[in-house]
Amino acid sequence: MRALLDIFDQVYQSITANKLRSFLTMFGIAWGVASLLLLIGLGEGFRSGQRRGLADFGTDVILIGGGTIPALPSQHTGMIPYKLTLSDTDAIRRDATHVRNATAVINRGDLKEVSEFSSAGGPTLGVEANFPQIRNLPIAEGRYFNEQDITQHRQVVVLGQKNNKLLFPGRPSLGAYITLNGYRFLVIGVAKRIGRGNDDSDNQKIYIPLTTMLQLYPLLGDNIPADSISSIQYQPLTEDMNETAKADVHRIIAERHGFDPNLKEAFEEWDTIKNQRTVGVIFTAMDVFLGGVGIVTLALGAVGIINIMLVTVSERTREIGLRKALGATNRSILIQFFLEGLTLTGLSGLIGIIGAAALMFALGRAMGDNEMGFDPPRLVPWSAAMALGTLALSGVIAGLYPAHRAAMLEPVEALRKE
Repeated sequence: MRALLDIFDQVYQSITANKLRSFLTMFGIAWGVASLLLLIGLGEGFRSGQRRGLADFGTDVILIGGGTIPALPSQHTGMIPYKLTLSDTDAIRRDATHVRNATAVINRGDLKEVSEFSSAGGPTLGVEANFPQIRNLPIAEGRYFNEQDITQHRQVVVLGQKNNKLLFPGRPSLGAYITLNGYRFLVIGVAKRIGRGNDDSDNQKIYIPLTTMLQLYPLLGDNIPADSISSIQYQPLTEDMNETAKADVHRIIAERHGFDPNLKEAFEEWDTIKNQRTVGVIFTAMDVFLGGVGIVTLALGAVGIINIMLVTVSERTREIGLRKALGATNRSILIQFFLEGLTLTGLSGLIGIIGAAALMFALGRAMGDNEMGFDPPRLVPWSAAMALGTLALSGVIAGLYPAHRAAMLEPVEALRKE
């Protein structure tokens, strides 16, 4: 035990004997480790922020709207537009075996919203009772629509957070009335704030029953069915079945509107599951790239430690020869120089990890309740484990080779060195 303590004391004295050299070596490795963890932490912050943004939108949502049937070479007709209908939604709910839920939506942006205090603009959505099961629509006050509101075509409205403040500034809105293009609607609910930062698009929406929308404000145009809707929003049975669910929906819509379901250009849709996977692949590729850069940086730091340790061995050749002449074994010399290299690497890596963690913690506290589209960087466990593993390997290599060179010196030849 005493011999081991002596070795550690010698290691400490050796490192502190060349303070500037040791500091620069450790700073390089600490900087590489901290940079690696910060870059990966930033990427993970953007990734989790993107996930939160999609969670604010809804869970596993696929949107499809009316499209245009492309002209075929064998036909003389041009491109033919078509509108989705409420009956299309019913057919999807009935026949699409890989769809767990679907809802129809009408989106009108031309309805004037007026209360007794003020007026406001923004989209008015006609929605069904199951809309909150697919899209994120938390209620802050009052209630959402029930089946009676839908079947009885009631003139009731749920206000988005921002439009509630615009229409009823500083006043209660529940039980009050607003008019939409002259028709009176009773306010039965107010939605919670959705989204972050300056993204107020969802908070400017108001919601009325779809049946009421079809009765009072149907979509108009040439050859448009009476039950035309803006979009169908649905969820696959499971996240992994999104492509199968889309194939089911394409087949049903194509059959009902008289075109080939293989005409991909005929469908206007947005798959949030596919979008999330694409963004995830991008961030994973960034993590792999940054991790590779970090490993190379740490490897270069290890090379620097090897060079420094070799210089140290050269400078201390006479000391090594004297110690061996006084009875020091090859093993004790090997352990001392090995521990010097390992200590330099381990300490600098630990400083880098602690520094990166402290900076990320400070950034998280500074951002507070983050209203931006990304989360603060955070220490990712796998990146810290990778850094520690790489540091351990680098420390072994950086300490072992110079230590072996020192241990193999012959005492007589070492004492002859100037």
